[in-house]
Amino acid sequence: MTPKERAEKSAAAMWSTDRASQHMGMQIVEVDEGQATLSMTVKPEHCNGHGICHGGFTFTLADSAFAFACNSRNLATVAQHNNISYIAPGREGDVLTAKAREISLTGRSGIYDVTVSNQDAQVIAEFRGASRAIKGRLFDEQTEE
Repeated sequence: MTPKERAEKSAAAMWSTDRASQHMGMQIVEVDEGQATLSMTVKPEHCNGHGICHGGFTFTLADSAFAFACNSRNLATVAQHNNISYIAPGREGDVLTAKAREISLTGRSGIYDVTVSNQDAQVIAEFRGASRAIKGRLFDEQTEE
């Protein structure tokens, strides 16, 4: 199995039970080893009292892209900690895209950067997540010893 095939199979396994991302209207655009791109259209129910996309929804989109990137090797991996910097507001009707990429992977710990931008390539937010691999796999896979 190629790394991309493993990433795609890992994403399919995760997506099948990821009710939160599905409920928010996210879509997986692309996955590969250590990378993932997800998108979401900002709906009226995503907007806060200022009429802009609530930061929690922007964060959740970035966090989901991070999750698919750090689980791309079929090793169960969770967030250890993360943070986000908001740069510009998302607006109703915007299509936000979160592109996650692996910066470092050492042992069971990884660092991932996620850029969230809109349909005009305007950067909305920058997210950094630290991951930690735990026991388990997303799907059964024969491994060579």
